[in-house]
Amino acid sequence: MKAASRLSFIVPVIIAVVIALWLLADGAQNQPASARHDDKSADVKTKNADFSEARQLPPSKLVAEASEVEVSNLPASLAGTSEPGGWAITDRFGNLIPTSELRQLFEYYLSALGEESLSQLVARIRLALSALDEPARGQALDTLGRYLDYKLALSDLEAAYGEAGASGPGEMERRMLEIQALRRTWLDADTAEAFFADEEAIDRFQLKKRSLSRDSSLTDEQREEALAEAEMALPEPVRRARQQTRKFARYEQVREAMANDPEALRAWRRQEFGEETAQRLENLDAEQKDWDRRWQSYTKERDALKASGLAEPEREESLSQLREKYFSETERIRAKALDSIQ
Repeated sequence: MKAASRLSFIVPVIIAVVIALWLLADGAQNQPASARHDDKSADVKTKNADFSEARQLPPSKLVAEASEVEVSNLPASLAGTSEPGGWAITDRFGNLIPTSELRQLFEYYLSALGEESLSQLVARIRLALSALDEPARGQALDTLGRYLDYKLALSDLEAAYGEAGASGPGEMERRMLEIQALRRTWLDADTAEAFFADEEAIDRFQLKKRSLSRDSSLTDEQREEALAEAEMALPEPVRRARQQTRKFARYEQVREAMANDPEALRAWRRQEFGEETAQRLENLDAEQKDWDRRWQSYTKERDALKASGLAEPEREESLSQLREKYFSETERIRAKALDSIQ
């Protein structure tokens, strides 16, 4: 594929990725994450019957007996993926230091619930934890059992909420606090903080943002200042993603305003994004202009071809040849898709 055709898709991808990270902070329907779902693995499968083994057998006993369970190939959803790292952290006495990466390890395997039984997945986690020496290994296994207890209790709590959403800010805050309390019921304070600190910081930001949006006593400037202050408490990756998204949104406005002054636009890009990113954006702008030019020429010939009265097979063959004339292989897929919605 030509370098030009590859570059023509980079800006939408960059913006999509940054916006996806931003949505971690904004949340679906502007609700705190805890008030909606605890994590990605706590989906419909988890809420239904996939934790039935843990209900029949206490999680602590399930973790102990999983040492006898044999496992072989990874579930299909995990095949070709890598187990999360960075979780095997201990202090100088060999005690486990809880980290968010340890929770990621648990959730990595629990995400395959339904493809394998809970016993099998716990056995896989046990196998991973065997890399630890004592006393950290026993502490990690104990944490796993208590984490499964928490997941069960969370499932029961969400079932009690039913299908009704948390509409008012008071109800959302109540649910968020209930879930936070549940975490600290089953997990010690250090583990709960390590596992959920970032998520809970996002929840607090969401509640603050919602409160500010409804506070009619604030001016727009006061609201923006308060929101910026609240944003400082967000996890660094989320805060950085929000900042980058705002930069790209602003870039689209500036690019349109400076369309007739390329030197001013070039200077602005360098100031906002740095030399390397600014050069990539300039290249991408050039590629987009080249695409627009070719697309305009193509559509003129395409419309003339459609009006020529050719039979369907001949017309489709001619259209295919026309796309080959103007576009690379990957671009032809895009052009054909755009043709289909004309």
